[in-house]
Amino acid sequence: MLDRLDHALRARPERPAVLTTTRTGATRVRATRGELAGMSDAFAAALHARGLRAGDTVGVAVRPGPRALAVLLALWRLGLRGAVLDPGAGAEVLRARLALARPSLVLADAAAQAVAGWARPLARRARLALPDLAELGPVATVGPRLPGCAPGLDPGAPLVGVPRAGSSDGDAVIVFTSGTTSRPRAVVHTRAGLAAGMDTVSALFAAARPDAPVLGGTFFVLVPALTRGAPVALPARAPRVLARQLRRLRPQDTYLTPPQLRDALGAGARFGGRVWTGSAPASAELLGRVREAGAAEAWGVYALTELFPAAAVESREKAAFEGPGDLVGAPLPGVRAERDADGQLLLSGPAARHRYLGEEPDPWVRTGDRARLDGAGRIVLEGRSKDMVLRRAENIYPGLYEPALHVPGVELGVLVGVPAGDGDERLVAVVQPRRGTAEPALRAALARPLRGMGTARPDALVFARIPLSGRSRKPDRPATAALAASLLRRGGGS
Repeated sequence: MLDRLDHALRARPERPAVLTTTRTGATRVRATRGELAGMSDAFAAALHARGLRAGDTVGVAVRPGPRALAVLLALWRLGLRGAVLDPGAGAEVLRARLALARPSLVLADAAAQAVAGWARPLARRARLALPDLAELGPVATVGPRLPGCAPGLDPGAPLVGVPRAGSSDGDAVIVFTSGTTSRPRAVVHTRAGLAAGMDTVSALFAAARPDAPVLGGTFFVLVPALTRGAPVALPARAPRVLARQLRRLRPQDTYLTPPQLRDALGAGARFGGRVWTGSAPASAELLGRVREAGAAEAWGVYALTELFPAAAVESREKAAFEGPGDLVGAPLPGVRAERDADGQLLLSGPAARHRYLGEEPDPWVRTGDRARLDGAGRIVLEGRSKDMVLRRAENIYPGLYEPALHVPGVELGVLVGVPAGDGDERLVAVVQPRRGTAEPALRAALARPLRGMGTARPDALVFARIPLSGRSRKPDRPATAALAASLLRRGGGS
């Protein structure tokens, strides 16, 4: 698909490719299709002129947008392996991770270099941190330079003689995920695996009109949409601005994370067309609210860094599900799902990661999610294996019961374990009310679902804003457990 995208960009160079918005919600063209193709050519020529060749690793610390996409297209053309540097992972973790894949060059924009340098104290407040990029390898600036930035790539390097990797199937991208500084884990996707994942996403969008805009900022949204001719709008960060952007843009497809959806709904956003969400759990209640706000369809996508996407479920199907656990849908075409002896969900398919860096290839992705397959072959999650709570010698898997917390008026709800001494734990329900919802009314609404949990009924219920973490803004369970413990010590629960 990346090869088809290159051709599609050049076929209609005058048309908009990447859009942004003003504070009023008005649409602005950030880059045309021809400009995106031109940037990709320039980066490919400059990287080739520096002596980089197929199989070399390039660190990428560039904010999402046209430049980041053009960089990835250039890496694809040359057969280079991109290592995505996430400033939210922390400097020490990144340093340990990059020791596994020493890059021949690090491409960084001015903002990333500021986070790693003079703006480090400010960046820490936003929980962003990068090591000194020069420790990782030679650094080149992408985009405008600021004082103190590394030299830029050669803007005049000739494109003549720059090769195309063609159909060779080497490594395409490294995405750092779980692990510690002592044992970092890095997901390696090959060119074939990356292409298969994008083909699957494109099939989900199959009914879309080629020229109507799409709202979303991830690589897996940008590439399929642009390939079929649709411009892509990057979502506004501020919820009120995002609500205005949705009203003015009227996208045919919208991809936002669950926290973005909740914030947008809180700001009065209206939707249209199809809305897709993933990267964190999406309850039937949240998807239902999206449809009530105007969406024709609201889909939850189950995906992992190791396999994107794996399954999808539409809001009406999810709302009709009455069994325990969280229905995430049937495996998408090509995806195989099994369980190991401990009930952990195993996935395999053409889009699965090839291996973890430094480890042998393995066709099965161990998701860390406990799950079962229902009679229709759909995946039903029953909680994270590592999120198990041990109470009075009973193993409790929060994900099996958390869907019951999402009654009307609940923004987000999780179950966490709080130490109770002697290795035992108290099970605490932490609920984040939706704006404008009174806690007494919510406590009454939760009474019946809590009673229905049987032996897994929580010992306490507390109301609080749930901490989020990571790129996908998932609930930070350790931080939530610490918050719950603090509130209980102060008598804030019941």
